Amino acid sequence: MIKNQKKAYAFALISILFWSTSASAFKISLKYTDEVTLLLISSFISSLCFLIILIFKNKLNEIKAVTKKNLFKSICLGFFNPFFYYIILFKAYSLLPAQQAQPINMTWGIIIAILSIPFLKQKLSIWDVVALLTSFFGVVVIATKGNLSNFAISNISGVVLAVISSFIWAVYWLLNTKDKLDPVLRLFYNFTFGFIFTLVYYLICYKVTIPHVYGVLGGVYIGLFEMGITFYFWILAMKYTNATVKISILVYIAPFISLIFIYFFVGEKILFSSVLGLIFIVSGILIQLYKKRDSKK
Repeated sequence: MIKNQKKAYAFALISILFWSTSASAFKISLKYTDEVTLLLISSFISSLCFLIILIFKNKLNEIKAVTKKNLFKSICLGFFNPFFYYIILFKAYSLLPAQQAQPINMTWGIIIAILSIPFLKQKLSIWDVVALLTSFFGVVVIATKGNLSNFAISNISGVVLAVISSFIWAVYWLLNTKDKLDPVLRLFYNFTFGFIFTLVYYLICYKVTIPHVYGVLGGVYIGLFEMGITFYFWILAMKYTNATVKISILVYIAPFISLIFIYFFVGEKILFSSVLGLIFIVSGILIQLYKKRDSKK
């Protein structure tokens, strides 16, 4: 594919705009349905979305050509994401204000760097430690709503789940680095198997009921613009760009834009501690990114 930085920025910004609405969509949808039903709907829609993309790209035959080894990898990845990751994440959103759950979940960026040490045999540097402590301090600020003297966490279960979701996503991302499938085909399989896992879990643990129409609409929206077509736009951005780091850094604009949507659509009063904590979290991630870039020079 011919590099075109303008197209790369355009696709990246579209992705960022859609991802910025995700926290609001999660919180609003969870008012009308539970986390498993929401995932069941959204994972089905995202799987369908990637199937349609494969059809338009004339890659439908590649679905059948996948080896048993790659198929097994896709089953495992589908368990991590969307099944395990989103059930934990949605539960965190059901317990926490969106302005808390969303920034804490963003720590996956720094967790990836830390887990790369055992996974990818990378060494821990002083900058890794600085980045980790910076982001961790941001989580503490958000979790305590800035009340550091008393260190009182309003909903420790929600905070723990949000952090766990970050670890799950980090593990998923690292496992993906060893998957050589076409990105769209990989996502199709991930979300298809994730949907199957969710469906089995739903049928075993839940009574089948007709979900609220707003819950369905929320699931469709999330399936398209959090899990589905937005990932494809991001893939295109990464393919068109000749400066991967510049595009990658743009994604950290999303949580700040997200606070605006949370204020207007969810109706949460944005706390100064949420903004400050988010700044620390993103700063830690950026320290890691720039350290990594400099080490490659």
